[in-house]
Amino acid sequence: MTQFRLALGAAFALLLSLPAGAAEVKARASYVLTLGGINIAMMDVGLTDNERAYSLDLSANVAGFGAVVASGTARASAQGISSGNSLVSQGFDLQTRASGETFSVDVSFAGGNVSSFKVEPPIIDNYDRVPIERRHLSGAGDFLSAFVLKGGALDKSLCQRKMGIFTGVERFNIAMSFAREEQANSPRTGYQGPVVLCTVDYQPVSGHFTSSDITNYLADSERIVIWYAPLGETGYFIPYRVLLGTNMGDLSMVLTGMSY
Repeated sequence: MTQFRLALGAAFALLLSLPAGAAEVKARASYVLTLGGINIAMMDVGLTDNERAYSLDLSANVAGFGAVVASGTARASAQGISSGNSLVSQGFDLQTRASGETFSVDVSFAGGNVSSFKVEPPIIDNYDRVPIERRHLSGAGDFLSAFVLKGGALDKSLCQRKMGIFTGVERFNIAMSFAREEQANSPRTGYQGPVVLCTVDYQPVSGHFTSSDITNYLADSERIVIWYAPLGETGYFIPYRVLLGTNMGDLSMVLTGMSY
């Protein structure tokens, strides 16, 4: 269960993201998460940004998937400073409830670095867990605020970025690259129109278990991709679809509705 939570944190970092930035914005986006074509979770993400500070909130109801994913709920929030074209994380918290167990994370940031963090119950440092060193707490933000896409146009420049992420349990890096421009036209989704497809390279740094099949799969995968759509005329861009190929089928998140 511990290794699954660590991998789930990495997956959420790839799957769950909303932008914030310089314009005053209030927005919500809804997503459905599927594994092998079967619905396993419904998620709702909210964003507020008053040109000085931002906040993000996420709630998810997980239906479960046999012995792979337990049913339960998850809630997360992030806050920080909205400055120019970027966000500077100040706080992040996460709480999950599944199979009668509660798991919580509380992380504080200062100046682009982790200043403190607490995990309950604590993660046991087994022999194959990569130690989190002090240097791994530098140059990192939270995973709700990490995927900030802001620009003047929906083009390849949106994908050209690198991010350091600390979940409270793991430190990993994300490198994104432009793949191509496409058109979203499914009437069953929350957006129809042009999108940009970005590829994602997941690079584990510390806090993970070297024996974790899921972490190793993500690190070796060449099939982690995100399609980004514009959030109206705000100059911000949010995930339209996220896709991870797994040995259990495609893990996919699709935008089902948005308001701003």
